[in-house]
Amino acid sequence: MDSNNATFDKVSEQIAKDEVHYVRFEQTDTYGVARSKTVPAVHFTEKVTGGLPFYLGHVGFDPQANIPSGTGYNAEIGFADGLMFADPNTYVTLPWVENTGRILLEPKYEGKFVDAHPRVLARKQLERLKELGFSLLSAHEHEFFVVDKETLDPYTHGYNIRSTLRNYKDPALVHQLLRDLPKVGVNVEVFESEYGPGQLEIAYKPSFGITSPDTAHTFRTSVKEIAQLRGYIATFMSKPFPLSSGSSCHFNHSLWDAEGQKGMMHDENSPNGLSQVAQHWIAGILAHAPAISLLMAPTVNCLKRFKPGTFAPCNATWGFDNRSVAIRVKVGGERGTYIENRLGAAGGNPYIAVAATVAAGIDGIQRQLQLPAPVNGNAYDPKNVPPKTATIPDNMEAALGYFTNDNIIREALGADFCRCFGALKLHEIKMENEAKAKGDTDWERNLFFEYL
Repeated sequence: MDSNNATFDKVSEQIAKDEVHYVRFEQTDTYGVARSKTVPAVHFTEKVTGGLPFYLGHVGFDPQANIPSGTGYNAEIGFADGLMFADPNTYVTLPWVENTGRILLEPKYEGKFVDAHPRVLARKQLERLKELGFSLLSAHEHEFFVVDKETLDPYTHGYNIRSTLRNYKDPALVHQLLRDLPKVGVNVEVFESEYGPGQLEIAYKPSFGITSPDTAHTFRTSVKEIAQLRGYIATFMSKPFPLSSGSSCHFNHSLWDAEGQKGMMHDENSPNGLSQVAQHWIAGILAHAPAISLLMAPTVNCLKRFKPGTFAPCNATWGFDNRSVAIRVKVGGERGTYIENRLGAAGGNPYIAVAATVAAGIDGIQRQLQLPAPVNGNAYDPKNVPPKTATIPDNMEAALGYFTNDNIIREALGADFCRCFGALKLHEIKMENEAKAKGDTDWERNLFFEYL
């Protein structure tokens, strides 16, 4: 992180200019829930210089702040604090909260950045990529549900994607989202209604490096806050209604040179338009798809999206502009060729999705993995799928097994993260089994709906 005092001086100037009285010091937890402390602006310089004590166990919380065992960050270290350090590049003034700003954090413990923290994890994978001479231009494409805060009635009813009437059920909500999100760095490109009742989607422009998952974190939290202020709950829980469609978070990205000046995915002399680097990168993602599916769709609820005929992938396939595969490729010249990783679920953590994709892609480049044949038709039809193609797990036990046995991904992400993440998944399995024994069919919604 850039801790240049001159940069923090510029943030202080912005705080004074915007008449900000309070600054929210905010971090993500492993589930992508925003957790923060609010600091009076008069103490801003002190806290960004010396760090802000913050309970380190948030890394090992579930969405409702239950404390699973075995994460390495709670009882194991005496429920200790970490020291949080802010990134000055993440400061924004919040237009929907009076006199309030926000800045993002990363924790240190015993003088070292905490490797299990999702932002640290993503940043270090992006640094690995930079060492290979590449940078990543990317954006997350979120779907989400909106319901009435009191009745939980969906924002819209029925199934009718992109209907103009559904788009503008509440123009005040829509316009505040489109007006305020750009003010906090989310460069909105498209708003539309999605397929299911109350389901919406907002797409925004891509960014380089760690700014991309920072933007995704800002987007999710901002949408939830604005909806709450207008009498709604916005949820990124992937499948809150069992009989309805699920919400995805496709990860659109492309490789560029280290300076971000030249796109590296396209080769006009290649029969398929893809460079060798792009082909190795895609092959790496496919080779590790069963394992990283858990990192990109990381809850019991997320994994229920992976069903045939749902526009969620069921196998480790790729194709050109094909919505039934895991990796959808768009070829558009040097600056317009990109990959849509369709494994991601809305309930995932955008930092972990970046880290997983980069770790898998780097392995493909380093080992020069060969790309299998693309799927030209429906990837849900077995006759269209290449032989020996891996399937995507649709339950936690199977997904955790793939993740546990993928030594390349585990080594790339580090033992501390894998221990913490694995403990959280075992916690979910335990909760699911206990709920089944009790006949509790609402436990997923009670755990995920409000805070994801």
